[in-house]
Amino acid sequence: MGPDTIWILIPLVGMTIPIVRIWTKHKQKIAELQLQTTAQDTAERAAQYASQVQKLEDRVRVLERIVTDGGYDVATQIDALRDTRKVEDSDYGTPLTMPVKERAQ
Repeated sequence: MGPDTIWILIPLVGMTIPIVRIWTKHKQKIAELQLQTTAQDTAERAAQYASQVQKLEDRVRVLERIVTDGGYDVATQIDALRDTRKVEDSDYGTPLTMPVKERAQ
């Protein structure tokens, strides 16, 4: 490298420094925008989860109120919903004592 080369490098370095600075600021701004976008998405998801949790808590409160209510008798209501008919008392199904009329040969 001769003395002429250094005079060429000085303006090149002088031009390179602002370019690198602009590029660095640009990269920093992009990173900040990505961070803001991520923060907004996270906040929206947190709000959705909070809403779902609130709904579930409300449902659990209602269920707790139903179960702990003194007049609530699960066994009685289940028995009331069951079909109390007996198979022998109705014409339900085929009787087991049905006579065989035909036989395959």
